[in-house]
Amino acid sequence: MLISPAPAPHALGHQMMIEYYGCDADILNDPVRMEQIFLNAARTSGAHVISSHFHRFQPQGVSGIVVIAESHFAVHAWPEYGYAAVDIFTCGKTIDFQTAEETMRREMASKRHVVIGEFDRGLIPPETVE
Repeated sequence: MLISPAPAPHALGHQMMIEYYGCDADILNDPVRMEQIFLNAARTSGAHVISSHFHRFQPQGVSGIVVIAESHFAVHAWPEYGYAAVDIFTCGKTIDFQTAEETMRREMASKRHVVIGEFDRGLIPPETVE
């Protein structure tokens, strides 16, 4: 008796988490520059920007988010370590993650990066998808 495989689940979203090392500290500590970088990364990847907000901490560090129609690009940066933790989350797979990652790496002047993970989120059984 042949058993057919279960249909693949439908993913509500797609996520990539990236760590950037050896970045330019002055860039990481500048909320205006970081906002420009993340807006550029979102737009060049095909995302539709809704809004953004970036905040500089004292004595250093920047956190920010770009809200996109597809979900978000988020970052927290530690300039004193040249390190930035980035999260990209999108609904579906319409955003070019590689373009976004390369744009951020280049514009933060990162010497090394690690993609912690790239995976589907919100796996819904196919029988529940309309």
